[in-house]
Amino acid sequence: MIETLLIIEDEKLLGSELSRHYRQLGWDVVLTTNLAEARAQLFEKKIEPLLILSDMNLPDGNALDFMETMKKSISPAAGSRDGGGIPSRAQGVMPGAFADDSKDGGGRVTPGAVTEWLFLTGYGSVPDSVRALRLGAYDFLEKPCDLERIDLVVTSAARSATIQRRVVDQTKNRHRRYSPEAYVGHSRQAQEIRQLLVKLTQVPFSALIIGGESGTGKGLAARILHYGGPRAQQPMIEVNCAALPRELLESELFGHEPGAFTGAAGRHRGLLEQADGGTLFMDEIGEMPLDLQAKLLKVIEDHKVRRLGGEKEISVDVQIVAASNRDLEKMAQDGSFRADLYHRLSVFKLILPPLREAAEDLDDLVPLFVAEYNAKAGRQVKDIPDAVWDKLKAHHWPGNVRELRNVIERCVLFSDGSTFPGQWLQLPGQENSHITNGLDAGNNICLPLDGSMALDDMDRFIIKTALERADNNLTAAARALGTTRETLRYRVRKYNLKVSD
Repeated sequence: MIETLLIIEDEKLLGSELSRHYRQLGWDVVLTTNLAEARAQLFEKKIEPLLILSDMNLPDGNALDFMETMKKSISPAAGSRDGGGIPSRAQGVMPGAFADDSKDGGGRVTPGAVTEWLFLTGYGSVPDSVRALRLGAYDFLEKPCDLERIDLVVTSAARSATIQRRVVDQTKNRHRRYSPEAYVGHSRQAQEIRQLLVKLTQVPFSALIIGGESGTGKGLAARILHYGGPRAQQPMIEVNCAALPRELLESELFGHEPGAFTGAAGRHRGLLEQADGGTLFMDEIGEMPLDLQAKLLKVIEDHKVRRLGGEKEISVDVQIVAASNRDLEKMAQDGSFRADLYHRLSVFKLILPPLREAAEDLDDLVPLFVAEYNAKAGRQVKDIPDAVWDKLKAHHWPGNVRELRNVIERCVLFSDGSTFPGQWLQLPGQENSHITNGLDAGNNICLPLDGSMALDDMDRFIIKTALERADNNLTAAARALGTTRETLRYRVRKYNLKVSD
């Protein structure tokens, strides 16, 4: 991909030489001789240079003043700041950010491109160089400077800008993916949740609790709140409080210094530090030990964290999103969860409804998951028979959307044509919760749905059992399974099974 290099240089001979040199190196070079021409290229023609190579003192002004004016035109949400309050080079957000269509739903200016600035000057001074770096310039070189030196700096700056653009693109993609519309459903409950999500993404809340049964989409809601909110450009860190033992959870959350405990060989920045400026999503927070809850409350109240074995406190600005499938309010009343932490976290509460209370959302969710797994597995399932819909809507869905996703994945992966294979639903308590598919009633194949058998293991078990009952005859087994010999032969080879000649 050809990247754009904007050169602002009033010395015609030097400007022409730099322009010719970098065109030969594959750059799309735009040469200007003053700030007015540069401004016209950036804001009227809307070029998006990866790098700006500029003289410091130009006929119509100082390039540092120009750079500072441009940065003040950008919303703070578009950039980031390091711990010392100095703008980072990631704030080199440029021209596309000023177009009217570059604003998101919240009215904030979003980055159109990331640009590194490199200054050349024949009258350099220490204050100018310090100011350039504070504004986020990549480097500050004094003339005369040999071309090889400039090439090294340009290559390094271009690499830095490319990495920053990838980060910005990934954030923008996540923002689109995790918009409130990602919470799918047309039921009254789903519409109310979407409306609340929209409101929450527009306010800078400090803490929030997401409740609901397991599998209702608490993780999805947390990502919508982060990537749709004002902290979208900052990190989102996730931790499952039930998946880690107490000692490891404490170290992961708060970090540790070398020698803080046996095995602590080096310094570790905790998740609270890593999430500084962004969001910490704490799933299953109801499983956190009470003593760690007290430490977490202090961090939230003081906005400071102290690593294990550390002597100083580190300032952090973290938005806490806590989730649990347990009733935290009831736990706070009976003493199994700290009441003070519960009241501090429950600035807002978002309770997600179980799927059984919004069964009409199946009309939206099922086609969505079918399309997702069609794309992943290369299948072409399009038709869903009425009998399948009846079974889906009659099921209680104790595992909620997670259970539905797993059921759809199994059926799509086992499909052979465009029709949704209802025999693979295996919904407990319903007829055909076992697999018949061509085998008589005495030859049913029953599979566990408690998670003890993986999908590939189910596939292998079904094929192996069908082959054994058909005396390892491939044609007979394919007929019993309702598939073709070629399809069955491929899976026999995949699982290294035996068939007769």
